[in-house]
Amino acid sequence: MNPDPSTSSPAIPSGARRASDGMAGATARPDPEVVATARRRQFSVGQKRALLAEADRCKAAGTLGVFLRSERIYSSMLSSWRRQVEAADRVTLAPKKRGPKPDPSTRQIEHLNRDIVRLRRKLERAELIIEAQKKLCVALGLPTADDRSEEQ
Repeated sequence: MNPDPSTSSPAIPSGARRASDGMAGATARPDPEVVATARRRQFSVGQKRALLAEADRCKAAGTLGVFLRSERIYSSMLSSWRRQVEAADRVTLAPKKRGPKPDPSTRQIEHLNRDIVRLRRKLERAELIIEAQKKLCVALGLPTADDRSEEQ
């Protein structure tokens, strides 16, 4: 059997050899090409308004499609931008409350004060019920919690 000169090294199978093995002085270098990662385009408010104005000027048949293709945008983007502009205009044109702005801590204090009043009423009712139960126990001659604590 005649050994093949390309398979002279017994440790490396023929399919695992590098292409640079046969070249003299060639060193393996990493690939210098940097692959750009795709990023979603973001439009500023001014750009959106300018594109909407330009789209509104496209009156002739087919011009809007040409405009959308040239700017690489979709008609759904225009409709969502129009909704955003309408919402922003509604907010800016809405009547504003006059006077000082409410302090969030003041609202929390009012809420806590209402809870305190509610809990005090509940405590008063519970104390009335306890007093009535004590009187009933005394009237029936049953032992009360006070009597039990004195016995121990």
